[in-house]
Amino acid sequence: MTATRIAVLIDADNTSPRHAEALLEEIAKYGVATVKRAYGDWTTSQLGGWKGELNHHAIVPVQQFAYTTGKNSTDSALIIDAMDLLYSGNLDAFALVSSDSDFTRLATRIRESGLTVYGLGLRKTPQSLVAACDTFIYLEVLGKDSPPDDADDADDAVDAEAAEDPPLPNLQSLLVRGVNNASGDDGWVDLGALGNYLRTASPSFDPRHYGFPRLLPLVESQPYLTTESTGTGVRVGVKGQVPVPTAAPAKKTVTTGARKTAAKKTAAKKTGAKKAAPKK
Repeated sequence: MTATRIAVLIDADNTSPRHAEALLEEIAKYGVATVKRAYGDWTTSQLGGWKGELNHHAIVPVQQFAYTTGKNSTDSALIIDAMDLLYSGNLDAFALVSSDSDFTRLATRIRESGLTVYGLGLRKTPQSLVAACDTFIYLEVLGKDSPPDDADDADDAVDAEAAEDPPLPNLQSLLVRGVNNASGDDGWVDLGALGNYLRTASPSFDPRHYGFPRLLPLVESQPYLTTESTGTGVRVGVKGQVPVPTAAPAKKTVTTGARKTAAKKTAAKKTGAKKAAPKK
């Protein structure tokens, strides 16, 4: 099976270099990053922290001068390159790394051409861009084991002070609605089908937001849901709407001594029956 070919386009003006390794590892779960480019004005000191990451991960820097103060020319350069790559027909998906709503129309246009769009950005990313992507991954849930670099993360600190992170969707409402909408007539839904529905209904859904590494442990921890192993996978239902799975009755264990005693009793009965039988 051919791996999904992904173009990773990074808005370096809008993304801290400390996220570089983690976001590439995340993208690797979905396919192979055949194109890796980072856009920005590399003549400025603000992007100095990116130099080591560019070399380490073989990311191609694309220079874009800021022709006018207050205008971001990087966005235009990234969009033009994305359209060129789209028309080349050599890719299966795009990963747009930015928290800028200006890329909303780009994401929509790529999806209209039948390609998948993965978005990666901070929690402050406008909902318009999140909804325009097939899957949107918040950078805050990636690479938590690595401590932030104060110098590299200066922009993130400013953004955090300027706006609060939007609240997460209500988990119970999201899961119950997902099970009800994706289940069959019997009320059960395969775990994989539930995951696909959740990502479609809420592109930013991620079990890691709620403290779980995967969907299964998240579902199993919810008191209003029940799970059942099917032998080939796991299915999920809402308690009260599906029969509660019951454990199979335990088989009685017969010891070797008990087997010998039973055999002796059977043999004795047969012997007695032969003696009692009348002679012809």
